[in-house]
Amino acid sequence: MEPDKQAPERDRRQYATNLLLVLAAGQAGCLTVAIIFVALVAGLWLDSTFDTRPLFTILLMIGSVPITLVVMLWVVRMTTSRMKPAVKNQSEELQEAEHRGE
Repeated sequence: MEPDKQAPERDRRQYATNLLLVLAAGQAGCLTVAIIFVALVAGLWLDSTFDTRPLFTILLMIGSVPITLVVMLWVVRMTTSRMKPAVKNQSEELQEAEHRGE
């Protein structure tokens, strides 16, 4: 029995997929922190300007949640859209195996 020649290719493909998913999670996490920080700073600034201590900060922090979710979804979809599906399907692989005499 000869060793599986496609195993290194699958390992490389899995490594690339994992790396892409880590990239998506990292980008989404950094954007989440940035959006929350901007909402906090803007809320504190508005509260100090209008002398309404916790009002604007609380409103902007609550309002940042749906914005963060939408941005996170968008970043993950854009990053994972770069993944290319395998070109060969199962029937093509079976035909190749028959031609090789397996």
